[in-house]
Parts: sequence; structure tokens; C-alpha cells
Amino acid sequence: MKVKGSSWFVLAVLLLMLIPLLFVGCAPAEEPPAEPPAEDPEEAPEEVAEGEDLIIASLSDAVSLDPHGSNDVPSAKVCYNIYESLVYFDQNSELQPLLATDWEAVDDLTWEFSLRQGVKFHDGSELTAEAVKASFDRLLDPEVASPRFFLFSMLEEVIIVDDYTVQFVTQFPFAPLPAHLAHNGGAIISLAAIEADYAEMEAGNDPGTYLSTNPVGTGFFKLESWEPGNQLKLVRNEDYWGENAKLASVTFRVVPESLTRLSELETGFAHIADPVEPSDISRVNNMDNAYMDITSVTVMAYIGYNCDKAPYDDVRVRQAIAMAINKEEIIEGAYEGTAIPAEGPIAPGVFGHDETIRGLPYDPERARELLADAGYADGFSTTIWTNDNPVRIMIAEYVQSELRDLNIDVEVEVLEWGAYLENTAAGMHDMFILGWSTPTLDADYAVYALFHSDNVGDPGNRAFFRNEAADELLDRGRQEPDPDERLKIYSELQEILIEEAPMLYLVYNENLAGVNNNVKNFWVTPASMFMLQDVTIEE
Repeated sequence: MKVKGSSWFVLAVLLLMLIPLLFVGCAPAEEPPAEPPAEDPEEAPEEVAEGEDLIIASLSDAVSLDPHGSNDVPSAKVCYNIYESLVYFDQNSELQPLLATDWEAVDDLTWEFSLRQGVKFHDGSELTAEAVKASFDRLLDPEVASPRFFLFSMLEEVIIVDDYTVQFVTQFPFAPLPAHLAHNGGAIISLAAIEADYAEMEAGNDPGTYLSTNPVGTGFFKLESWEPGNQLKLVRNEDYWGENAKLASVTFRVVPESLTRLSELETGFAHIADPVEPSDISRVNNMDNAYMDITSVTVMAYIGYNCDKAPYDDVRVRQAIAMAINKEEIIEGAYEGTAIPAEGPIAPGVFGHDETIRGLPYDPERARELLADAGYADGFSTTIWTNDNPVRIMIAEYVQSELRDLNIDVEVEVLEWGAYLENTAAGMHDMFILGWSTPTLDADYAVYALFHSDNVGDPGNRAFFRNEAADELLDRGRQEPDPDERLKIYSELQEILIEEAPMLYLVYNENLAGVNNNVKNFWVTPASMFMLQDVTIEE
């Protein structure tokens, strides 16, 4: 049966009611609250008491606690509370001092930062310029091959001026450098921990072998334990240089099922459910003990194509699929209206976003013509990958339904998060669904990793897109010091990226979290990071 428009969403809801396991536990909004899952009483989580331990029920586990070893949001949410960078964005998205007390541009290529004195790492060692230099030297080391290399690939060298002064010398003028330094990829790591990780590499082990499970930063929390796939616990750093965290500890529990996350929120087994699916917003709003935290974030959700593989090496096929998908139906059905259509890859609120840009239109007839021109009038068979996110699964199944009208047979494959990232980085996919946030609030981060040919694979270009004109504009955009000229460059770039269609830019979406009413001073950054230092839990 062919389903279109709002009727598709109705069917989706019915399917959710009839066969919830197909959607990994996503419940319709009108379904009555579920009872907590039956568990062995001796293994059941204890109900939160006294607000000492903040429990976050999370969809996915961290991949690595090495800030240079991954570039995914679940890992960053944990690392953000263990490590600190030189600067950070406050609640008004303005840069503020953190491990650096002040900074200045010495000349067009040199930035100088003065370090905060008296700061200790979790291992008791002191923050000095040597640790800062070692952190960035490691990130840029080709032997480490960090997926976050692109963040600082413009650096020529890091110079120690004295124990508490460091200079960053760039290959070309790079105005957004302070914003890049606010990213978790710019986290400062203990020198001893860096040396321990290099010792593991010398012994024949992979980069991050030590740091992934022994993170040593200066943050207000430090790692106590990690049971991969189950839970990760942080405890308060009692020797923190600033104001101590109010919480004694934070536990990130891996709870893949939407229904279970909601049940744990409702019954008090968890303080935060991350994320809440759009279809469950009303259920949280109807809870007596919790509320919805909805934050506009700089996240662009997209469907990527593997441009190295036929038929996606043909731009006409990529354009055809983009024009066969109605974003409004996806917003209505999968996001319950909590998103806006994405015209291009740069989200609102990010420098470089162009409100005049228009993406490829929804035009199924033109899509059919393009496929015929490309030699695929009879269609083809393909796969679309997603992780176990219910919204993404719904989108994948919607795409499967719509492309059937074009004789394209789509198989939906759901992968575990770690395997999903690894296999898409290796180019084993056809189509895939992911999102990209821009924590620096600058276009360079929004597009350089996703589309530059130097960043194919793990750094971000999982579409395996290579285009000389795009590369030239991406390079110019990060080297141009004049803001007005940069805006022109990124507008021209977006025109190319829309026409070449290496991905279908779906929506700019929001961060949806369910939060217990007793949790105070909790907020979320535009990059979907949880700010936990000042959080308290009141009775």
C-alpha cells in the first residue's frame, strides 16, 4: 500500500502502537505511561536519593573518552565535563576565559594566550604551557590521526613563551581560531597521560588506548568507572581550581529504548532522559514530576550518499532522491513539528548561514526524469543505514516508502552506534542518516569537515564527496580575514553543495530532553552539550 502526506504519519503511529519493537521502543504520545521494565530486584537501579547522583538515561554510550579519538556527540557530552579548553561559549554564545585568562592577536598569524595559574589536572600535575603544547602537538600528529585534526589543521606551530604563556601560529590568518579553541577537541590533557598514551603506541597499540579509558583533564568532574554499553560514572573533582560542581556525581546510563528512558524519568530512576522522541513530548509534558527542555541547537540532520559508489557517483541520482523526499512530511511525521526544513548545510545561528539560499525543491516528476537521464528509469536496489534512533528509523522507512514510487528498492539497516560510525567512516554504506552540530558557531566547522576532500571518512566527510571548486572555496573561507567576504564565499559554496547534492539536507532540529522538576540550573549549549557544573537536585 502506498502512503503519502499526513496519512503516512497516521500509519507510522499505528505501526508504533502495534509493533513497538520495530521502532526500538518509541511510543505514541497518547499511549498511557508504561511501567518500568521487569528486572531482577537485586539488579534494578536504586531510586535517586538526596540529589547526590544525577542520573542521565542516554540513548547511546560514549565511543571514546580521548578528546582526540572521536567526533561524536555522546562522547563529547561526557568529555565536556572531564576536560576543559582554553575558552568556552557562555549561555549567550559569547566567548569567555576558561583555562586561559586572556588572549590577543599579536599579528595576522599569531594568537597569544595567558594561562590560568594554580590549575591542577586530575592526576595532581599542574597546568602549564608545556601541557597545552603537548595537547595540540598530539592532536596534529599524523600518527595519532585524530578525526578532529581538521579543527586545527591551520596551525603551523604552538610556541611556549613561558610557563603560563603560549602562542598559536597559523599558516594563514584565521579569525575563528578562538572559537575553534572552545571546542572539546581543543581540550587540554595532562602531560603524563599523553606520555602514557604514546607509550602504548610504542608498544604497538592504537592511539587512545590509554586515554580512552583513563581521561585526565582539569574539569569539575573526573571518571570513576565505565562499563561500556551499560553505564559511565563521573565524580566531583574536589581539587577543582574554580567553584566545585554542586553534584557529587553524574551517571550516564545507556538506555537504548525510548519507553524505558521515559519510564525511568517518570518513576524517578533517572533525572534526565536524553533524548525524548518528538512523539513523546506530550507524555513528558503530562508528567507531574518532569518537564521538556527544548533547546534550539546548531544541528543539521541529513541523508548522505556514498559518492564513491554507483549509482551515487552520478549527481543526477543524488538530485533525484533529494527531489523525491518531502521534508515537510518528515517534519510532520517524524519530528512532530519540532524542526524546520534545511535549505543547506549551515544552520541558523551559525556565521555563514544565508537565509536567501534555497535547496532543491520537492518535485517527484523531475526526480523521475533525472533517474531516466542517468539510465535508471527502472530503478535500482540500495540500502539506507541508521543507528538505533527511533526518529532516524522512521525517516529511513519513510524514504524507503517514497523511493518505491521511483522503482528504487531500499533496504533499511539499523546498526549499533559504534559500528555505525566505524562502517560509515570506512565507506561501506550506500545511503545513511546522521546529524552535524556546529559548536564553534562558525561556517568553517559547519562545512569544512563535511565536504572537504581532505576529510573523507572519519573526520566528517562520510559522503566521500570530492569537488575541486568546493575545496577551493572551503580553503578560501577559512583563510579570508574579512567577514563580509567570508559570507560571500560561503554563499557561493552552498550553491555548489546544493547543486552537487552530496547529501539531502533534511532539517535543522532541536535538542529534546526530559528533565526532573527537581533538577535546577541545567542548560544545553547550541552544540547539545549538557552544562552540569551548577546543577543541583532539590527535594
